[in-house]
Amino acid sequence: MTMRYLMAVWDGGGATPPNLGIARLLVERGHDVVVCGDPTLADAIAGTGASHRTWPTAPQRRSTALDDDLFKDWECRTQMGALNRVRERLITGPAARFANDVVDALDAEHFDAVLADGVLLGALVGAEARGIPSAALVGSVYLVPSRTRPPVGLGLGPARGRLGRARDRAAYGLVTLMSDAGLRPVNAARARHGLAPLRHLWQQWDHADRVLVLTGSAFDDPPPDAANVRYVGPVLEDIPVDEPLELPRGDAPLVVVGLSSSYMEQEDLLRRIARALATLPVRGVITTGPAVDPADVPSAPNVVVVRAAAHRALIPQAALVITHAGHGTLIKALAAGVPVLCIPLGRDQGENASRAARHGVGAVLSKQADVAAIASAVFDVLLEPSYREAAAAMGERIRAEIASGALVDELEALAAAGHPAA
Repeated sequence: MTMRYLMAVWDGGGATPPNLGIARLLVERGHDVVVCGDPTLADAIAGTGASHRTWPTAPQRRSTALDDDLFKDWECRTQMGALNRVRERLITGPAARFANDVVDALDAEHFDAVLADGVLLGALVGAEARGIPSAALVGSVYLVPSRTRPPVGLGLGPARGRLGRARDRAAYGLVTLMSDAGLRPVNAARARHGLAPLRHLWQQWDHADRVLVLTGSAFDDPPPDAANVRYVGPVLEDIPVDEPLELPRGDAPLVVVGLSSSYMEQEDLLRRIARALATLPVRGVITTGPAVDPADVPSAPNVVVVRAAAHRALIPQAALVITHAGHGTLIKALAAGVPVLCIPLGRDQGENASRAARHGVGAVLSKQADVAAIASAVFDVLLEPSYREAAAAMGERIRAEIASGALVDELEALAAAGHPAA
């Protein structure tokens, strides 16, 4: 039975490919998919076989130029300031505009389900307003406040004993209070469409039929306490890459480097990594992403620098992946059983890096680390077998979760509930 899905996405760098992978998966299953997303995603969406529509009124990125970046979070002096800017400019501030655009789309034609990137709370409001089954797509670890999980941002491990559980309950109250600073525009959007107000911001996820967490359940622990959350494994999608890639010659261990596909002032760190790899008996492939010119990063006989590469094909050949700990690059490495060296730059990356360290699949360095420290860390991870063994074990569990078909089952069950014949 053919189902019709409306997807609500945004150009979020590494957060985007998993959503587009879901569109591709549904099209390959014979379903019709319409994706509302930024003009910058037009070619990538077309490549999935889905139909693309730009947002009629909601904010969106018009080009890949830095001036068109919605957040410019590199301008913020603190991590909290950067998070507040993302909240105000995407998650809560434009909630009414996203809700209106989704409602208009649902009023214009029939859809069986709405799949929205989890940060687009307004899109979820629109689906709820029209009574269409909906899922929040979470392409990362579970980051919203939970009474059963450590507070976000501190890199803490799961609670142990009564004191640990008390810590998590207290932190839940504090983090919820902070996130509720953005509640007013979301409740205004809900009121406009006849919905009761939320008490807390992230209760909007509780109103979705499903919250689908696109990561390995073994990587993200402990599970949250929300009844509608399902771990369905990652979607290992790449943005299409046209550039040919020739690996450095030889059979030395391959080190793959990827530090965010969006701009995070990563140029200097990329240069330090390049210089570190040039001193080691390894082969290096550095991908700079669209925001950094490869010419600004020094190559070497054993180090190739390119703007982009198909990570899904390249990473399984690697002995080590150096990453900013963005979820996309990190989970591709772990799914391939490859250990990691995490150098978080901001956003959710500290949380991902702390999990990598806790599970023993990699090491973590400061973004201020110098060339010698980076070279030493690369050498240590390559030589210590426990990292490879832990990454291999984690990879087996992640691949099994992907192969289980849990994601497809959830997506099709969701749409079946909204299908007229159901």
